[in-house]
Amino acid sequence: MHIDHIITFFKSLQDDICQALETEDGQAKFQEDLWEHHSGGGGRTRLIQDGAVIEKGGVNFSCVKGEVHPRLRAQMDLGEDDDYHFTATGVSIVMHPKNPNVPIIHMNVRYFELSNGTCWFGGGIDLTPHYVVKEDAQWFHQYLKSACDQHHSDFYPEFKNWADDYFFIPHRNETRGVGGIFFDYLKPDQEGKSQGLAKDALFAFVKDIGVSFAPIYTQLMAKYKHSAFTPEQKEWQYIRRGRYVEFNLVWDRGTKFGLETNGRTESILMSLPPQANWAYNLIPEAGTAEAQTLAFLKKNINWV
Repeated sequence: MHIDHIITFFKSLQDDICQALETEDGQAKFQEDLWEHHSGGGGRTRLIQDGAVIEKGGVNFSCVKGEVHPRLRAQMDLGEDDDYHFTATGVSIVMHPKNPNVPIIHMNVRYFELSNGTCWFGGGIDLTPHYVVKEDAQWFHQYLKSACDQHHSDFYPEFKNWADDYFFIPHRNETRGVGGIFFDYLKPDQEGKSQGLAKDALFAFVKDIGVSFAPIYTQLMAKYKHSAFTPEQKEWQYIRRGRYVEFNLVWDRGTKFGLETNGRTESILMSLPPQANWAYNLIPEAGTAEAQTLAFLKKNINWV
């Protein structure tokens, strides 16, 4: 399978998701920003703002090429004298809604290829509700499990645990949300993470995860976009957005790597919300929806 086939799919995935989100929002349209990377390649950043449902969101496609950065060389144990080049392509999404009852969602699907033929897939999708609704979390995880099970029975439990560990805020001792799945370094025909699957089989899995985004999020948008909320609930949303910012700027590997390797700042920081608040030592009153939400923000909850 040639990389051009993967690139074409990621572009069409971006198109399809943008169209689905615009339709469900019913008001705002994506604005496209075409850019070129200093090392080669570029991307299409698409931003939606001030919609009926989505306050700020981005659906980004990129295909970047160039010499392997020294940090990545060290991470991959590549020789300093070898002339390695890379191609990295994928789609990355973050949505921040207006209504506190609509959750934040993130998805990324990506492919990385070295000039020596080494390649792998990565990605995942996770949900960050401002207010955790147990049945929504269960439905979300069941949807992802069904998608994973079509390709390998080990994928969901392994990648669910990986997401629990990855989307965790150590300095708060809480998960970013209700998790989802996360996977990386899925190399063709390798034992372990990729379960010995061939490249086309791994790509089929990544495609199914990518295609799952639109039906998942548009259903959650439709369910809650007309629900009433109070000023206090809006303030809680801003506080939860603050946690999202803390994770992305302090712990997220992709954000840190992109900034440290002179990536495109505007696209990297697209994931940040338009507004977030912090309150000193905020402890919700026992029995409130806010306190119940915090009780769900922990690892190893069996949602399905």
